Amino acid sequence: MVLFAVSATVLAGCGEDGPQAGENGVGKLSPESIRSKAEKAAAGAGSVRLAGTLVSNGQPVKLDMRLSSAGGVGEVSTGGTTFSLLRDDEDLFLKAGDEFWLHQDEGKDGDGKPSESDMAAAQKLDGKYVKVPPEDTAYKQLSGFTEMKLLLDGLLKLDGELAVEDNGEVDGVPTIRVTADDGAGGALEVALEGRPYPLLLERAGDAGELRLVDWDEEFEVNAPRKEEVVDYGKQISAS
Repeated sequence: MVLFAVSATVLAGCGEDGPQAGENGVGKLSPESIRSKAEKAAAGAGSVRLAGTLVSNGQPVKLDMRLSSAGGVGEVSTGGTTFSLLRDDEDLFLKAGDEFWLHQDEGKDGDGKPSESDMAAAQKLDGKYVKVPPEDTAYKQLSGFTEMKLLLDGLLKLDGELAVEDNGEVDGVPTIRVTADDGAGGALEVALEGRPYPLLLERAGDAGELRLVDWDEEFEVNAPRKEEVVDYGKQISAS
């Protein structure tokens, strides 16, 4: 199944209560402490919206997911296809167009083209939710995009010597920028107002950029109605 294989000083001229410190005070801390505060704030949050692009094995993966401890909902695009994911507790659902399903089945008849039965099945699944069987290898791959703690733990990493570069702004919120190895090891923009949430992540090695917004905003994740779901059997991924 082709799915995916997850500056050295603060600016001068400001005292502890100056604008560089920020309302929450993190701007006067060391780079290590700012990162620690950001990771702690993220770990204690109830929800977040994560949007942007990851690069894995040279393949860009575009995400727009709303996540909480109870589940997640959103879209993933990779390899020229886009699909929606919805996880309500342990129940994981996938929704995609017929082109996505044809892509999963292409080559089954040996000539690199989907068979007529594959095309018919893809049309039946077009725009419908498919419940991903927990025993399918695809379940672990796909559910990872919906698990808030797993994603944040894996993404909020900076590799190398940390430094504070300068102040910036993300969606109108003033931020302080922490870099690793002058940006080669990644960078974080951390909020200077309210809780010190990480608002923008630049991954090491030009491996993508993600915005982390709508922290702690409530949203509902409800399993699709019965008539919206098609039973695909015990395995959705190709052998």
